[in-house]
Amino acid sequence: MTKQHLIETERPLTDLKGVGPQTVLKLNDLGLFTMSDIIMHLPYRYEDETVIDINEATDGDKITVTGEIYSTPRVSYFGRSKSKIMFHMLVDGVAIRVEYFNQPYIKHQVNLGDTATVSGKWQRSKQIIQGTKFSKEVASSENALVPQYSLKGLVKPKQFQKFVHQAFQSTEITPMIPGYLMDKYKLWDLKESLETLHFPRDYHALKQAKRTFAFCELFLFQLKMRMLNQTEHAAGLSVSIDYDIQAVKAFIETLPFELTDAQKKVVNEIFRDIKLPMRMNRLLQGDVGSGKTVVAAIAMYALLTAGYQSALMVPTEILAEQHAESLAGLYGDQVRVALLTSSVKGKRRRILLEQLAAGEIDVIVGTHALIQDEVIFHRLGLVITDEQHRFGVNQRKRLREKGDDANVLFMTATPIPRTLAISVFGEMDVSSIKELPKGRKPIETSWAKHEEMGTVLAQTKQEIAKGRQAYVICPLIEASEKLDVQNAVEIYETFKGHFGERVGLLHGRMSSEEKDEVMEKFSRHELDVLVSTTVVEVGVNVPNATMMIIIDAERFGLSTLHQLRGRVGRSSHQSYCVLISNPSTETGIERMQIMCQTTDGFLLSEKDLEMRGPGDFFGVKQSGLPDFKVANIVEDYRMLEVARDEASEMILSGKIDEPENVWLKKRMLLEVSTLEID
Repeated sequence: MTKQHLIETERPLTDLKGVGPQTVLKLNDLGLFTMSDIIMHLPYRYEDETVIDINEATDGDKITVTGEIYSTPRVSYFGRSKSKIMFHMLVDGVAIRVEYFNQPYIKHQVNLGDTATVSGKWQRSKQIIQGTKFSKEVASSENALVPQYSLKGLVKPKQFQKFVHQAFQSTEITPMIPGYLMDKYKLWDLKESLETLHFPRDYHALKQAKRTFAFCELFLFQLKMRMLNQTEHAAGLSVSIDYDIQAVKAFIETLPFELTDAQKKVVNEIFRDIKLPMRMNRLLQGDVGSGKTVVAAIAMYALLTAGYQSALMVPTEILAEQHAESLAGLYGDQVRVALLTSSVKGKRRRILLEQLAAGEIDVIVGTHALIQDEVIFHRLGLVITDEQHRFGVNQRKRLREKGDDANVLFMTATPIPRTLAISVFGEMDVSSIKELPKGRKPIETSWAKHEEMGTVLAQTKQEIAKGRQAYVICPLIEASEKLDVQNAVEIYETFKGHFGERVGLLHGRMSSEEKDEVMEKFSRHELDVLVSTTVVEVGVNVPNATMMIIIDAERFGLSTLHQLRGRVGRSSHQSYCVLISNPSTETGIERMQIMCQTTDGFLLSEKDLEMRGPGDFFGVKQSGLPDFKVANIVEDYRMLEVARDEASEMILSGKIDEPENVWLKKRMLLEVSTLEID
C-alpha cells in the first residue's frame, strides 16, 4: 500500500508545530518525510490499559490498576547496571507489592500517599505486579487502548501522536476505493478509519476501522495485479510455437525413467499454453524431489525443435551448476547447454555471450547474471525461473523481456498455500506435481530429545556402514549469547569424534570456492557426514545420502524443515530424518509432531502459514509479498478472495473505465508502470 492512494497533497513535516530541524532528521530516519507519511505510520499493536478491579484480575494477565501508595520506595542494586525498585499500594481494598526492574528513576515519582496508576503482569499468589508502566495520572475505567508505534526510540509516543493529530487537521484525505464498494460492504469513511486506528475509542470501533482499511488494501493490491496481468497479456500476444511433437516424444523415450502421471499432466498443460497465440504465464509448484527439472527439460527441448532458445534462472551458483550438469546429462549431444554465473569471467564469458547472441547455445542456465544488459539472445522463447519467490518482480520481468514473445514458467519446491498464491502470483495459471517419482520411498521422520543423541549417532553409524551418507543441519554458525543453540563448529567436532576425518563442515561465511570444494567431496563420497547450516537447503543433490539430522529443529519453520528433509530420499534406498529438539513451547511441540505425521509439503505449507504468518513464510522478508499495514492474508483470507473477485469484476465489467473511477484507473496505471517490489 502506498501513500499515493490516499493523499493528494504532500505537506512538509516542518509545517507541524514542535517539529524543528533535529526532529525532522529523527522522523526522516523512520522513513517519514511528509504529513501523509505521518498519517500512514500506523500502530503495529495496541496495549489495553483499561483500569480494572484487581479482585477480578486473572493470574499472569497484564493489568492496569489505580491505587494509593502506602510505603516509601526502596531501590536494590545487583549485578552490573541492574536494579529493582519496590513499593506497596492499596488497590481496591487489596494490599499489593509493585516491582520495577532496571527503572530506578521511578523512585523520584513515587511519593507516600499519592494516587498512581501502574501497569504490569499480575502474580496473584504473591500479590505482586511486575510493573512495565507507571503514571501519576488517574486512568479511566473506560476502554483505554494505547497504540504502540515503531519509533526506534527516536520520538516519544505521546509526541508522535501530537504530530498525527496535527497532520489530520491540515491534510485532505481522498477515498481509496470506489463508493459503491464502500456502501456494498458497509465500510467506514477513510479518514474516520485512519483516525480510529491512531486514536481508538473502543474495541468495536477499532475492529471496524481495521476491517475497512484491510479491505481497501486487499482490493487495491488485487486491482493492481489484475491490471498488471491484463497489461502483460496485451503485450504478450504472439504467434503460437509449432514444436515437433514426434521429436519431443522421442526425447521423452530416452529418459532413464518413466514420467509420473502428475508430470505428464503438467507437460500437457505447458504444451497447450505454448500452442496458444498468447504468452504462457504459469507457476509450477512441486514438492521436493517431485521431478520439476525433468518437466522443465522437456519444455525447453520442445522450444528447441521450434527454433527457440530457453533460459533457466536460479538463485545460487551451486544450484545453477547442478541444473546445468543435470540437463547436459539428460540431453546428451542433442542440446547445447551453457552455464552463466558471476564466476564466468574474461574471455570465457565473452565467447559464451557471442555464442548466445548467434544462436549457438540452445539452453542457458544461470543466476541473476542472466539479466545483465550484456546478455543478448538470438531468439529467446522460454524463460524458466526456479525458486522464483527468491527473485523480485523486476528481476523476473527483465529476463522475460530479453525475448520478444518469451513464454514464462515459474518453478518452486516450496508448496505455496492458496492464500499466498492469490496474493503473490495474481491470476497466474498454476500447475502442481503432488506425486513422487516411481521407486522413491517416503522419508521416515522421527523426533528425538538432545539427551537421546546417542541413539541417533548409532543409527547414523548403521547407515554409514551400509555405504550411505548423512547430513547434520545446525541453525547457527557460532554460539549466540541470546540463543542457547549448539553451533555448527561444536557439532562438527562432536561428529568428528565419532566418525573420524570423513566429516565435512559447510556454512555461510565460507567462500564460494570453499563451499564448492566441500560439496564436491560430499558428492564424490569422500565424506560420510556433512555438518552444515541451512545453506544446504537449496542446490544439493546427493542420492546416496539417506540420513538428515536437524539440530534444534524447533528453530526452523515447517517449510524450511520440509525443504531440508527433501535433501534425502532421492534414491530407492530408505531414508530417515531425525529432528533433535527440546521445544519449550506448545507451538514447538506441535511443529515436531506435524513433521513426524506427514511428508505432504502442501499440507505443511498451510500449517506453516497459519503458525508463522506470511512475512516469515519463506524464512526472510519476502520481496514478492505485499507489505500490508493492516491486512493479514492468513486471517483475512475470505476478505482476500472477495477483494480479488471485486477487482476482477471491475475490470471485466468495464466499471474501471466509468467517469467516477477515472482517478482510480490513473493511479493503478501509474503504479503498474512503476512497479518496484525488488
